[in-house]
Amino acid sequence: MDESLLRTLTPAVLAVLVRRGADFAAAEDAVQDALVEAVRVWPDDPPRDPKGWLVTAAWRKFLDAVRADTSRRNREVRVDREPVPGPGEAADDTLQLYFLCAHPALTPASAVALTLRAVGGLTTRQIARAYLVPEATMAQRISRAKRTVSDVRLNRPGDVATVLRVLYLVFNEGYSGDVDLAAEAIRLTRHLAAGTRHEEVAGLLALMLLHHARRPARTGADGRLVPLAEQNRGLWDTRLIAEGVGILQAALARDRLGEFQAQAAVAALHADARCAAETDWVQIVEWYDELVRLTGNPVARLNRAVAVGEADGPRAGLTALARLDPSLPRHTAVAAYLHERDGDLATAARLYAEAALSAPSLPEREHLTRQAARLNAELRG
Repeated sequence: MDESLLRTLTPAVLAVLVRRGADFAAAEDAVQDALVEAVRVWPDDPPRDPKGWLVTAAWRKFLDAVRADTSRRNREVRVDREPVPGPGEAADDTLQLYFLCAHPALTPASAVALTLRAVGGLTTRQIARAYLVPEATMAQRISRAKRTVSDVRLNRPGDVATVLRVLYLVFNEGYSGDVDLAAEAIRLTRHLAAGTRHEEVAGLLALMLLHHARRPARTGADGRLVPLAEQNRGLWDTRLIAEGVGILQAALARDRLGEFQAQAAVAALHADARCAAETDWVQIVEWYDELVRLTGNPVARLNRAVAVGEADGPRAGLTALARLDPSLPRHTAVAAYLHERDGDLATAARLYAEAALSAPSLPEREHLTRQAARLNAELRG
């Protein structure tokens, strides 16, 4: 495949979508999706009109995204941007839909994927990214789930653990900024917490509140991504932090640790530090050890490598990172950060530039590109 042809056609295809009425950011995402599809399809079935093929594919991707967002917005109950403290209402139809889609006839992974698509309003691409699998693989998983339940009455609710997984992924997608679902996920988790004393429900709610408390400081006035260490902590919502810590402490007191409680404990330690330099990284490593023990999750191992680099020095962090699969999302960005901390600016600049190419969002891509440019400027100076 001629990748230079794709690069040459990209601006023209983007211009066509903008002329048709797509806003620039949505058009850019749609074109990127179309390019991915071209890389997959063209080697076996090259089009006679590459530009026309890309325009058609990108426009369809754009329309799919618009329909998914419209469908989600029509289903959502109107809520304020910031979640209201205190218990939720006793019943919620949307939450009931989450339980029904988590049907016992489905595997937990299929139930989560189906619920995110059918109720959460996320696109197949967004779900695939959350699960670290190719979009085509996730599309097949969702299709199989639909076929499985096509002749089944959805009158047997699934278990709490599956619904928690769905709510967690919905919140993460909203928190990333691609789709504003964070407050809705918190609202539904409040409803669930109001009707159960399940420790992991409390742990998830605490985790959401602690992360959401930092949201005002995550981006600058110009829309740029602000890393945790550089955030203005005066912008953090202390009301949400206090509520999240209180919920977490009550859950941990029951001595039935789960992954969401462990993640919330990490978030609470970040929230407790008055500045980045006062962060208790040793305790954070210990909580990541618990999280890895509970889940074996590769993303948890990646985050642990960062924490080890802060607690024991960048060389120790790089050693921990070397044990992980380099294809993990953000692996290259972590390597760049640790190499910069270790003083190897040339390697860090190269890795930041590489990481920017595979960044999952435009703000993150721009942040990594700026990091690479900053270090290259230092090297030239």
